[in-house]
Amino acid sequence: MEALWSRGPCSVREIQESFPATKRPAYTTVQTTVYRLEVKKALRRTKKIATALIFEAAVSREAAERRLIDDLLALFGGRSRPIMAHLIESGKLTLDDIREAEKAILKLPGERTGRGGILGRVRNTAAAFRCAGVTEEEKSK
Repeated sequence: MEALWSRGPCSVREIQESFPATKRPAYTTVQTTVYRLEVKKALRRTKKIATALIFEAAVSREAAERRLIDDLLALFGGRSRPIMAHLIESGKLTLDDIREAEKAILKLPGERTGRGGILGRVRNTAAAFRCAGVTEEEKSK
């Protein structure tokens, strides 16, 4: 999907060649994956040039990300805390990420912003960074 999102319509061969040479899957592996994604309506055939079929993404990157994240949350019974805890502990969640989340939450209609609301939890996470003595430089790594 990354090849189709970044390059636009591609043949199976072009998708295969988009992988690094050292980790490039076999042509038939890419072809099988492309055909399966076509059945799932994640991509579609746009045209045929000689014997090569050209495919394009039928699903935007954003829609695919949302679906994947929803599926991940479903694995945790809809709870985001284990995921957030992992992101914080692994250093993949920065204070800038938290600030962006806070801005997005403020734009949501009807969200509670008090201590027990979503925004309160976001602010508690930011406070946890400060209490742990994490510097601004470390937070953005």
